[in-house]
Amino acid sequence: MTTSTPTSTLSAAWSLWALLLGVGLLMLGNGLQGSLLGVRAAEESFGNTVTGLVMSAYFVGFLAGSTLTPRKLRDVGHIRVFAALASITSIAILVHVMFIDPWVWAAMRLMTGFAYAGLYVVTESWLNGHASNHLRGRLLAFYMVISYLGMGGGQLLLNVADPSGILLFLIVSILMSLALVPILLSYTPQPDTSQPEAMDLLRLYRLSPLGTLGCLLTGIANGTVFGMGAVFAANHGMETHQIAAFMGAFILGGALFQWPLGKLSDKTDRQRVIVGVAALATAFSLAGLVFDQGASLALTLLGVLLGGTTLTLYSLFLACANDVLTPQQTVSASSSLVLALGIGAILGPLSTGLLMDLMGSAGFLWDLALIHAAIVVFGGYCLWRYPNLASDTQGHYVAVPAGTASLGATWVEEAADDPVQLDLELMEEDEEASQEQGLASPGESGHI
Repeated sequence: MTTSTPTSTLSAAWSLWALLLGVGLLMLGNGLQGSLLGVRAAEESFGNTVTGLVMSAYFVGFLAGSTLTPRKLRDVGHIRVFAALASITSIAILVHVMFIDPWVWAAMRLMTGFAYAGLYVVTESWLNGHASNHLRGRLLAFYMVISYLGMGGGQLLLNVADPSGILLFLIVSILMSLALVPILLSYTPQPDTSQPEAMDLLRLYRLSPLGTLGCLLTGIANGTVFGMGAVFAANHGMETHQIAAFMGAFILGGALFQWPLGKLSDKTDRQRVIVGVAALATAFSLAGLVFDQGASLALTLLGVLLGGTTLTLYSLFLACANDVLTPQQTVSASSSLVLALGIGAILGPLSTGLLMDLMGSAGFLWDLALIHAAIVVFGGYCLWRYPNLASDTQGHYVAVPAGTASLGATWVEEAADDPVQLDLELMEEDEEASQEQGLASPGESGHI
């Protein structure tokens, strides 16, 4: 059944209200359970390294889900896959409280990561398939706002009850189940699916070194923040409501700074903006080392600044990679960028857990400082080795939530990956334009 194409962002969002409401509820539950599990693991004395392993299992499942879910999409459609995966998340959180065991928790985190990766594939492919080209960026930005509001609100729900009880676990399960109701009881047009086209990481790195390696490094940072942020706060002597405020401040900072930094990167060399933001993240991380236990307000304010630098880098790396890609290549490259992010996110909690065992809670900040210092060094190398012709080549920045990259972009209509043919077509267009203007004869103008 064909549907009319929405002509404005609001009309496109309204036509998908059930999907967006479901996503908001899912992110509300996801935001709560991430901090809840970190706090409860600390109370159960799992240890920092074991907790890091448990939290990293989420990202292992994330990689598997992003790979396997598209097959089911082709078989049964978006609504059924969305319902099945949301049900898995609702069940998994209840198993956590039934069996307080690191191995069981790791298995459930793996299942949750698998389900959420699939949910992101479903949601973002749905959004991309529903919007026209001139609305897609704004619709994804609208989706980003809902995601961040949901995740931030989830952190605040940590104050509703004692993490040592079962009520918060039940609330997460209820939110996951509620997410199914609007999408199952309303008509939401589903997009057609097509076979995605792949591009491996090595080829993508050759095209955009900073964009590709940057996604890997910022994945480590994001895994550190969302996997071990609550553990750091608990080890730093914060109470439950302070932990919720600290994690909410991270997400708030990411939401507030997305657009200003994106606009700045549109107007100047994007690589320089990336280096500058990473340098600030390094400085803010080191600054946090001077705060003693009990300085909860200062650390919460620091969380806003760290979130505004750490959580905005992924969108900048996506834009940086797309600056040097043709339209045909952007579709196939998106899944590889997500793969790089997921690999990094697995390493984040592991590295942070080890550092926190060696250095105490300061290991969390040292890990963030080292990651962003590496981005500064490699970014500086890329500025020297691969100067960016920003004013001529870079496209417009589109803010995308770091934990929910545009996996669905691989599900838009398949495009042929033939840069040689593209160059020939552009050369012909340039020659025709020159002839019309009387500025050149055939063969005197070409695409460089």
